[in-house]
Amino acid sequence: MKHAEDVIIRPIMTERTYSNVPEGKYTFEVAINSTKLEIKNAVEELFGVKVKKVNTMRYDGKNKRVGVHQGKTKAWKKAIVQIDTNPAENKYLAKGGKETKSNKKYKTEIEEISSAFGTN
Repeated sequence: MKHAEDVIIRPIMTERTYSNVPEGKYTFEVAINSTKLEIKNAVEELFGVKVKKVNTMRYDGKNKRVGVHQGKTKAWKKAIVQIDTNPAENKYLAKGGKETKSNKKYKTEIEEISSAFGTN
């Protein structure tokens, strides 16, 4: 199992990605070999939110040229993570059929990314 810091490389903050924040969608650059389940677990661990859905896209490197030198840019992977903006309490049956609630509290937004744009 990978560490959460190895899966999430950095947030991608552009005008387009920031326009999706009110819907609970955040965009990250992730490790190219990470799976959707690993990305979900990493975001929940790092930011303390409940993830509803993960969409991923792979980008191949582009051919670049500087003078006579040719090369390629690196390939990378992007993940759009939709969080639950209204997390409900989890209820389950414990021993003896008694209904209990989980003590886990989820955040409704990722403040670290939202504060980078100064939304106050």
